[in-house]
Amino acid sequence: MDFNKLGHTCVVGMHWGDEGKGKIVDLLTEHFDIVVRFNGGGNAGHTVVVGSEKFALHLLPVGILSPNKTAVVGPGVALDLAGIIDEIDKLAARGITIGDRLRISDRANLVMPWHKKQDNLSEAALGDKKIGTTARGIGPCYADKMQRATAIRVVDLAKPDRLRQKIERITQFKNTMFTALYNDREPLDAKAVADQYLGFADRLRGNVTDTTMFLYEAMQSGKRLLFEGANGTLLDVDHGTFPFVTSSSTSAIGVPAGAGVPAQTLKTCLGVTKAYTTRVGAGPFPSELNNDIGQYIRDRGHEYGTTTGRPRRCGWFDAVAARYSARLSGITQIAVMHLDTLTGLDQVGICTGYRTPAGALPGLVSDATLMEQAEPVIEYMPGWKQDLREVRSIQQLPAETRDYIDRLETLIGVPISIVSVGPERTQTLMRS
Repeated sequence: MDFNKLGHTCVVGMHWGDEGKGKIVDLLTEHFDIVVRFNGGGNAGHTVVVGSEKFALHLLPVGILSPNKTAVVGPGVALDLAGIIDEIDKLAARGITIGDRLRISDRANLVMPWHKKQDNLSEAALGDKKIGTTARGIGPCYADKMQRATAIRVVDLAKPDRLRQKIERITQFKNTMFTALYNDREPLDAKAVADQYLGFADRLRGNVTDTTMFLYEAMQSGKRLLFEGANGTLLDVDHGTFPFVTSSSTSAIGVPAGAGVPAQTLKTCLGVTKAYTTRVGAGPFPSELNNDIGQYIRDRGHEYGTTTGRPRRCGWFDAVAARYSARLSGITQIAVMHLDTLTGLDQVGICTGYRTPAGALPGLVSDATLMEQAEPVIEYMPGWKQDLREVRSIQQLPAETRDYIDRLETLIGVPISIVSVGPERTQTLMRS
């Protein structure tokens, strides 16, 4: 891969998140000047291994781990101030100083205490029909963003008196709503909330700016931008497996609005997928393996959520969904992660189609009921026994592994340029 020819680049997940985007962003960061987070909130978890050290980030862009690189939290992010300050402090304790390398959009909407409370109350009320959120307040934050009158943005922190008035008004409304809908009898304290958030404002004042102007001027001066997607394409609020989705635009389509850049900015879109497929929470998952093979993949791949610790659902690679995601985002190159996890299986499966009692589906469809009924059409290929974690070139991979990669590439219709055989930077293979 010629990194110098990538241009402004976006990294997005091709399934339901947890694909390994953090490692790819970390790998690419040295070739860019600015890394931009454009969607989602603290419900995302990007894990990066650098030597013997492991970093788990939820709000800070992965690029912040690289010295002399600037990280931007864009206007499309649902920003939890307590969360991002906690991440800053934890990195500082490990010798990574943020300083002015972090820029936070003054247009970003804030996750407030009532958002987290609403997340928990509404999920509990849904019972066995719950969406399966991370209870981080992301959905309610985005809902208030669209409601507008009950939204608070970073720019509001600059006017303490006005902020206190807004928090007082919104808190009264939310307390009344929670009591009426959920019989909740523990009202939020407006003064305590305002005091807390004004304290956050003091900590982050030097990092807040108009990031849309910052990015425009950076591009005008020749700097290169790397856009870091959170969650996965199949969790996109408009184009994912609705209603079992997140509340933001998780594909490359979300970059212009979520970062505040022109639609023609992106030259390269790198899609990230595992060599198998995983999902956290409720929702359709046609290729899921509720058997010993699924547990084998979960154990070998350490498939437990970075943010929640929940065990991930595991299944064969879903090529139908990957092809859909590639088309939606205009993916130009693909990185296949966790190839080493499949070592030891006699055969590996690929989902190449969906069928229902009513007949075959043309692909990933919008009807949630049909997707819940979908059964996978599985194509099997020979597995491999060699431990891939010491492999350092594509040529050293077993023939069966190379055949598997070739087959995925054919089914998706997009070149696979990166293959990962372990968590460390050195366990990344470039494929021409």
